[in-house]
Amino acid sequence: MMTEPAEEPRGGEGPREVIVKYNGDLSRLEAALGAEVEPLGADYAIVTMDPARFEELYLFPEVEYIEQPKLLSLSQVNSLGAVCVTGARDAYQLTGQGTLVAVLDSGLDYRHGDFRREDGSTRVLWLWDQTLPGRPPPGFKGGAEFSGAELDQALSSGDPYGLVSHRDTVGHGTAVAGIAAGNGRESGGGARGVAPEADLLAVKLGERGRASFARTTELMRALKYVTDKALELRRPLAVNISYGSNDGAHNGSTLFENYIDELALTWKTVIVAAAGNEGGAGHHFAAHVGQGETLDVPFAVSANLPTLTMSIWRNFADDFTFALSAPNGAQVALITRNIVSAPAGVGNTTVTVSYRQPTHYSVGQEVFFAFRADTGPGVVPGIWTLRITGTQVVDGQLDVWLPTVEEVSAETAFFRPSAAVTLTIPATAGRVVTVGGYDAARGSIAPFSGQGSLRDGADSKPDLVAPAVDVSSARAGGGYDVFTGTSMAAPFVTGAAALMMEWGVVQGNDPFLYGQRVKAFLRRGAARDLGQTYPNPSWGYGKLCLKTSLDTLQTYSQF
Repeated sequence: MMTEPAEEPRGGEGPREVIVKYNGDLSRLEAALGAEVEPLGADYAIVTMDPARFEELYLFPEVEYIEQPKLLSLSQVNSLGAVCVTGARDAYQLTGQGTLVAVLDSGLDYRHGDFRREDGSTRVLWLWDQTLPGRPPPGFKGGAEFSGAELDQALSSGDPYGLVSHRDTVGHGTAVAGIAAGNGRESGGGARGVAPEADLLAVKLGERGRASFARTTELMRALKYVTDKALELRRPLAVNISYGSNDGAHNGSTLFENYIDELALTWKTVIVAAAGNEGGAGHHFAAHVGQGETLDVPFAVSANLPTLTMSIWRNFADDFTFALSAPNGAQVALITRNIVSAPAGVGNTTVTVSYRQPTHYSVGQEVFFAFRADTGPGVVPGIWTLRITGTQVVDGQLDVWLPTVEEVSAETAFFRPSAAVTLTIPATAGRVVTVGGYDAARGSIAPFSGQGSLRDGADSKPDLVAPAVDVSSARAGGGYDVFTGTSMAAPFVTGAAALMMEWGVVQGNDPFLYGQRVKAFLRRGAARDLGQTYPNPSWGYGKLCLKTSLDTLQTYSQF
């Protein structure tokens, strides 16, 4: 049976979600299993049901594959001149007018002046807070949706949060939105974002009823929601994703990434994703292990982690044994390919090891380790060691990932990490524009920026880089602050995509300027330094330079 082991529940036992790829009608499944089915189009759905009955899903011929949702973490750790935006806006008279910028993040401070027009009305056309109870959007099961008219009513009242209770308590989404599309109103126009007259769609990601790191299912819902809105409004859409995960093969093969790639072909859409902050985090280990060779892989586990995961990806033609030793030297488990799920433990910590099979999406095999603290504040801290022995080796390449730095901190890390292949998922999806980060003041790559390329020889990533160090943007609660991380690089490109689509689609200069065509011209116009080889695992095709991309577009649009 090809299925993934259930992840540890969050927030208690109860119904759980899975991502389902299907063909046909799932209404029979819904009735038979007492499940809640949310179709997301393109033959994808999120099914919420009793986890004890997950395997029964495979009895329905409509179901092609099932994937457990993964945790996503924020990629967080005015440079408009550095990315040629000021020159482009002046030369082509662009502001983003007529386009939509969607921010799928921690929310947006709708009271902030940067997201309001001169008359004080909101620039946010629709806002969906997935963490609030209330009125879900049509076709969805949870959260509360607010229209621009409702936001305006709240803004004109003496008690805005009494009418629209949404808040960006983290501030991450507000900063991202400010870079992509802030109008600088609170600064008198001096701190404008890239597309200051674009209209906004905002989704606060989060597990229903709880404020937490989002899961892939929340992001899938959000993407469907904003693309549906863009279709209804008949407006080109630039989507910003500044969330990421290390849970996957890093080659674009998950259902999650496939769904994003299919939505990237829906309507007039550009999807932009941050490369993540894993470049210097020490969370990726890569090695070649030969026949009969044994390799010890030590890694540190910080204190007070209630759970920890470790994901090993290898060629399915190879066989290895894996032994895990705890900080006190005790061996927790010896794992071979015959193991399906092996719980063992040391101290207060239980370790479950699962072998996952190749699917019709991926020829690789994952060996998944889940650490759980049964008592006390966390998994046993200290230096753990993974011992790998090659028993039947054809290829020998192994890649191992720990969770992102936002989930486990920099203190949990491999002792001999690899900075390569440290893009977070979904920046690894083929049709997204993947954005790394650089320090515009120093002209150097940001040491935390996720690096490519992808496993299995997939297309080169990242696509390009943008400023990611000490970037000024809107602060939740009012005013401005400086922010660092590839989360802040991605919205430069999201705003640039909106300006390109304004010139091409809205103004009629290039009616098919969206999707991969936008990516191609962003790559073509990127600024490249002498002495570097491109495409580059850190720099991609170079630094965002919107003016050059538009100049090149103008030439090609004449053909």
